[in-house]
Amino acid sequence: MARLIIAEDETHMLRLLEMTLRKHGHTWNVCRNGREAVECARDNAADCIIMDVMMPEMDGLTALAELKKMEHVRDIPVIMLTARGQFIDREQAQSSGAAVFLTKPYSPTELLNHIQRLTTPAS
Repeated sequence: MARLIIAEDETHMLRLLEMTLRKHGHTWNVCRNGREAVECARDNAADCIIMDVMMPEMDGLTALAELKKMEHVRDIPVIMLTARGQFIDREQAQSSGAAVFLTKPYSPTELLNHIQRLTTPAS
C-alpha cells in the first residue's frame, strides 16, 4: 500500500479521495494548499502526491515546481487533479514534471490504477 500526500482544499473532493483510498489500504497526509503540500513532502516520506491545481495560498502548479527543485522529493510522482481541463493546463503540468493529469470528475478506478503503476517498483 502506498504512502500518499493529498493536497486538496475542497472538502467534498477530499472525502471522495479518502473513501477511494481507504478501501485499498493506502495511508495519507492531508494538505489544504500548495504551501502545506511542499512542507509535508519535505518532512514526510511519500510514495506519491495527489495535488489539486487550484488551491489557496499556493496553487498546485507552483507547488509542483517547488517540489521539483527539492532534491530529496523531486522524484516522487505527482498526480495533478483539476476541474480545469484546458490543453494549456495539461501541458503546463506535464512540462513541470507531473506524472499524471486527471480532470475532475475523475474515475476512482483510473486514479487507483495510476497510483499502483507509479508506486510499484519495476521488476
